Amino acid sequence: MTRLLITGGSSYLGQHLVPLGRQQLGARDALLYTYFSHDPLQGPGGGQLDLRDEKATRTLVDDFSPSVIIHTAGSNRPAATMESVIRRGAEHVTAAAIRHGARLIHLSTDVIFDGRHAPYREEDTPQPLHVYGRAKAAAETIVSRHQRTAIVRTSLIYGLHKMDRGTEWVVRALQAGEPVTLFGDQMRNPILVDSLCRACLELVSHAYTGILHIAGADRISRADFMLRLLAWWRITPGPGLVVGPSDPDRWPLDTTLDITRATALLRTPLPGVREILPSETPIS
Repeated sequence: MTRLLITGGSSYLGQHLVPLGRQQLGARDALLYTYFSHDPLQGPGGGQLDLRDEKATRTLVDDFSPSVIIHTAGSNRPAATMESVIRRGAEHVTAAAIRHGARLIHLSTDVIFDGRHAPYREEDTPQPLHVYGRAKAAAETIVSRHQRTAIVRTSLIYGLHKMDRGTEWVVRALQAGEPVTLFGDQMRNPILVDSLCRACLELVSHAYTGILHIAGADRISRADFMLRLLAWWRITPGPGLVVGPSDPDRWPLDTTLDITRATALLRTPLPGVREILPSETPIS
């Protein structure tokens, strides 16, 4: 019997992962998800939790006694809060996984790299440039203390049925008449949220431990990527949208992940953006 705990059920990834997890688990299995302040899923099996609270985390996990934990919870709040949520959350979740002997699947990111030596393999050393990247790199070190951990590094996450939060921000800014610069020099390999969810759920019953790069097959600029998403959502860019350079001292330019290991290991397909979103909207 699988008892699956998913942290961060209110996140964009979590809102897709929880329903799919329920669908894929058998009738004898159980699923519990956590959320911080509000529950967009409004379904059974949700529990409010601040992962920075060690006692509350211990109580919730001990009461549920999971056999597998998928740790997706994070934060994009101001730097001090974000770092605290990511680091302390990783500490408390790892301690719980060790206490219960649970398999831990931890979601990490491509921006733990400095963007100067892509494509990055699982063995490459993190060299983060900003607070978020440093916090996620530290979290990787923390969760690695547990022998039954798989660390999933991924890239930009998007979907075709619910707009991702990055696209939402761009659309709101354009609708408000605010200027938006899309970075033409930042290269990533975005992943469809359905693919990432299925890959994570495949790892639930997989024996693999260690780091695994799970991202889309295409290396693509953030500008090209966003234009394709705007075309999908039928949003006209308008004059406020321009393509420009980013600051390489603040943001990594190319964090493309080598997904060779994941494609050999998993049954889940990892299609690229160009296969899923074949057209883009030109900037007039």
